[in-house]
Amino acid sequence: MEGDPPADVAGTTDYPFLGPLGLAGRGGTTDSVQAALREAIVASDLPPGASINKHAICERLGVSRFPVSEALARLQAEGLVEILPQRGTRVTRIRLRDVREAMFIRRALETEGVRVLAGRLGAERRAEIDRNLRYQETAVAAQDHRGFHRLDLEFHALLIDALGFPRVPGLVETARGGLERVRRMLSTASRLPEVLHEHAAIWTALTAGDGAAAAAAMRRHLDRVVDDLVRFGERHPGVVDPD
Repeated sequence: MEGDPPADVAGTTDYPFLGPLGLAGRGGTTDSVQAALREAIVASDLPPGASINKHAICERLGVSRFPVSEALARLQAEGLVEILPQRGTRVTRIRLRDVREAMFIRRALETEGVRVLAGRLGAERRAEIDRNLRYQETAVAAQDHRGFHRLDLEFHALLIDALGFPRVPGLVETARGGLERVRRMLSTASRLPEVLHEHAAIWTALTAGDGAAAAAAMRRHLDRVVDDLVRFGERHPGVVDPD
């Protein structure tokens, strides 16, 4: 799966994808700025390597410099931007090492999760997942990327929640958050039916009570993300850091 890289917007000063924020308290404003900038980075409106113009962001969002600086500090902690003393701030390239680590966590939890769940799902949860897969089919037919993405997340969440372990969903969500930019970047029209097929394979094994097959299908599904990113990075070294 190899698409075109995001356009490099280094030096861009108008940020048309950002708009004024509603009034909020000081802490709320910082949260809103952080959310707006995170979405811009994850959606590649601010692509890897792009310089960030704080003044322009302040103007577009209608906020002072303080919440923008605070939001960027938080995003640096998330690994999405890097603040370079005397040189400004830029969006980080996607680090293959970080992606491998996040996927290692997901693979460990989700493959073992479906192994445990095989043949043990109740009727209500089975109906929810069946419905989710039907909606995925509809989204693929309509080429509804946004809708399919939401259903993809829901599919995995339904499986993890079914385990009944209260701390596991948070661990998976943290790992998944580190992959969100990659998932969106690699999402193409041709990839959607492939993901649906992979989900169906996992579900078929689960409903058959075959834990080993379900785990193998989940592993193949998750490993595909890393494999696709490696190939993408070979084509677009300015986007992906292989170290």
